[in-house]
Amino acid sequence: MQHNGQGDNSALGLDVGTSRICLAQRVGEEYRFETQLNAFVTVPFSNMTENVLTKQNIPHTVSGPEIMVHGNESDRFADLLNVDTRRTMTRGVLNPAEPDSLNMFRKIVESLLTSTKEPRKLCFTVPAAPIGAEENLTYHEATLRQVLAEMGYQVKSINEGLAVIYSELESTNYTGIGISCGGGLCNVCVAYLSVPVMSFSIPKAGDYIDTNTASVTGELANRVRIAKEDSFHFNGFHSDKLLQVLGVYYDEMIQSLVQGIKQAFSNSRNLPKQKRPLPVVLSGGTALPEGFRDRFEKIFKEANLPIPTSEIRMAADPLLTSAKGALVAALADL
Repeated sequence: MQHNGQGDNSALGLDVGTSRICLAQRVGEEYRFETQLNAFVTVPFSNMTENVLTKQNIPHTVSGPEIMVHGNESDRFADLLNVDTRRTMTRGVLNPAEPDSLNMFRKIVESLLTSTKEPRKLCFTVPAAPIGAEENLTYHEATLRQVLAEMGYQVKSINEGLAVIYSELESTNYTGIGISCGGGLCNVCVAYLSVPVMSFSIPKAGDYIDTNTASVTGELANRVRIAKEDSFHFNGFHSDKLLQVLGVYYDEMIQSLVQGIKQAFSNSRNLPKQKRPLPVVLSGGTALPEGFRDRFEKIFKEANLPIPTSEIRMAADPLLTSAKGALVAALADL
């Protein structure tokens, strides 16, 4: 795997998720991806610890009496120290309650991207505003744009749900519904011939499931997330209480998502009267558990939505979909 974006062309896609940041580039005919957890954890400073981290190539930053371990290794350290990881983002945007959020975000991005002198195009993902709360995404988008521009990139942004459509729906000329079920938000976008007609987000997503399951079971949210990624699936009964509780909140999340789609469609007057059924693509880490697609389809069909669908399918690689879509958008600009 080539590192630090030395691909053979000058465009990059960056999916900036609440849970993970993923870089996509095309090298020859193939797509290449690198991912870092968008999280960090602090450990007390000592020369010994600093030396070991440096020797092991573990990304970290010394800040006074603390060392901040960021990216993929933060999980392991959080588990050892029995604490939750700290997050640079919450609900799809920079975390206003975390004083180190911007600094840590920059460090995590720098572990994926090097600064560039030559003009390189970079397209990054941004969430849509939640339904009914036209939340201010301007600050988030402008800050990310600035961080990336300071590194020398020519930057533009793409809606995360639209990135799913760019990645997965070339065969229908980028017409359909793209859904990205992430950590902070579920993003939904409807596009006709690549033009986004409607996009919105739902604030019940992976973190919502983790935090609520954690408070019911008394586990750390970080451990819940790891259990969810390792062993949760939809079909069958779970004797394990943690997995059982996960199932309850997963169902609630899917119900909210489908109700959100229903509400958005019934509120939207500007949707073209589409007679042809639309394909629906599901992506994002929260859509990974076995059986997710079937459960979503069942709840979707029961909701009697005013939209005919041709299929509901999983993206080819749900964790990498948005990054690939952002890269497709950047390449289209070359």
